[in-house]
Amino acid sequence: MRSALSDLAHRGPDDAGVWSERESGILLGHRRLSIIDLSPLGHQPMIAASGDAAIVFNGEIYNYRSLRHELAREGFAFRSDSDTEVLVNGYCRWGVSVLDRLVGMFAFAIWDRRAETLFLARDRAGEKPLYYAITPEGIAFASEIAPLAQLPGVDLRIDEAAVSLYLQYQYIPAPYSIYTGIRKLPAAHALSLTRARARSWRYWDPVPIATGPRLRIDVGDAVDELERLLRDAVTGQMMSDVPLGAFLSGGIDSSAVVSMMTEAATAPVRTFTIGFDVPRFDESRQASAVARHLGTDHTVEYLTERDAVALIPDVPAMYGEPFADSSALPTHLVSRVARKHVTVSLSGDGGDEALGGYTRYDELERILWC
Repeated sequence: MRSALSDLAHRGPDDAGVWSERESGILLGHRRLSIIDLSPLGHQPMIAASGDAAIVFNGEIYNYRSLRHELAREGFAFRSDSDTEVLVNGYCRWGVSVLDRLVGMFAFAIWDRRAETLFLARDRAGEKPLYYAITPEGIAFASEIAPLAQLPGVDLRIDEAAVSLYLQYQYIPAPYSIYTGIRKLPAAHALSLTRARARSWRYWDPVPIATGPRLRIDVGDAVDELERLLRDAVTGQMMSDVPLGAFLSGGIDSSAVVSMMTEAATAPVRTFTIGFDVPRFDESRQASAVARHLGTDHTVEYLTERDAVALIPDVPAMYGEPFADSSALPTHLVSRVARKHVTVSLSGDGGDEALGGYTRYDELERILWC
């Protein structure tokens, strides 16, 4: 376990912990990046106050304070101000249906000591990774492939179906990984395991929402509602006990996020941009203009061809399997720059996907009309 945790030290540099229960054969390990409740009371693995459950958790629960108040009214006591403790107590109160109450990004594992059940879950959009492998000794899980790949009994043959999907999509979608013996828990899925059986299910599905009856609403009202929802989301994600900033590309999505951060912040927001020495790819000028307009504390660094080539050897270690997103290198570089100043950064990723912002969507519509 210590070796596996060392593989994850870059994900959690602030603390490490191990908990085991010999009679059940459970061993949980955790590397912590402290964001909420920086005290030792936020240490993981964490045991519920009742002693009924143990948890390891990666992510943030943005509505944890309202859930904490609800649980406190029902008699639950809290030793920390961490969202981890709210999550494990929420499971003790509501069981697997706690997933329906969570607003956040997360991957977690809970060992239910009463039911002798291991419960794994991943957030709705799949922001936080969760890999697992079935071995002759049982099941192992981790936030990355590397700790699982070193375990005895894991089938490390290349999965040909995963290679085919990679060539099609430029990444390997869940539940596949590049290795036959390692799988990803898909987004919005949970996995429950006992000695007798395993059960996996999707707990949330956007398709019925997207294909349901269209909302009949005035365009102006729709704009106002979108702004309200975006502002609520941004404000909720600014919850942090450590320095917080934002990636700013100069596009509509990240600019909107930073604008709303500026409204909610009590000091200038730290923003970070990567520029390119190829003018047609460089958005640093637009980003700097947005930063000046919003009054942010702005940092720009430029990615040269030499910088990009130097980063390429790091990519396999970062992702653990083939990944061909062209933004991987600049994203890594802007993260490295931001980490010198802040611990958490918001970004505008997802705006184009949710709102049809890519030109290929418009081109696809024209093709379909042909």
